[in-house]
Amino acid sequence: MTPTMQPLAGWVPRHDDELVARAREFHAQVARRRSVREFDTRPVAREVIEHALRAAGTAPSGANQQPWFFSVITQPDHKRRVREAAEAEEQRFYAGRAPEEWLQALAPLGTDAHKPFLEDAPVLIAVFAQKYGLHADGTRFSHYYVPESVGIAIGVLVTALHQAGLATLTHTPSPMGFLTELCGRPDNERPVVLLVVGHPRADCLVPVAGGIKKPLDQIAQWL
Repeated sequence: MTPTMQPLAGWVPRHDDELVARAREFHAQVARRRSVREFDTRPVAREVIEHALRAAGTAPSGANQQPWFFSVITQPDHKRRVREAAEAEEQRFYAGRAPEEWLQALAPLGTDAHKPFLEDAPVLIAVFAQKYGLHADGTRFSHYYVPESVGIAIGVLVTALHQAGLATLTHTPSPMGFLTELCGRPDNERPVVLLVVGHPRADCLVPVAGGIKKPLDQIAQWL
């Protein structure tokens, strides 16, 4: 099959000094992002979430199959059910499922099984990875590079929400299969992240350890 191609549209050539300035500005902006666990109950306009999801949907993916789905949870009763199910799993996690080394790694962040933010925050976004695709007649077809593709989309989504002026938390209760039932998703989808979204509370505190990032020479090299 010969692919149908078209000219690249919308690309703006820039000089190196402008590229550096734009990269520096973006780094300064995204470096202010923090994972937040204390949310205000103030609602968020649906249009903000929709635009952020559209941005996530532009992420590159294996064979452009876009193997992701986002369930947006805003109704109080649905959030309550999510919290109850998540806290039940977290209780088992902290009570013995997690190895001691993992618990020690979490200690500087001050986390525990109590997750009030799942009801306080106005928006929860359950991100699902589609293990395989389905044709209209119900037959399966393979998806490629699913974890990589979904991970990139989540990164775009978190950054888009931060750019809009919202706080987020990438919550990953383990296991999180309860989200499949609560969100009514099919068997070919697996929940991977529960993204908590909203405005940080006025008295919000964040752990010092969470803001310490590795320097460039520890995360990159030039060959």
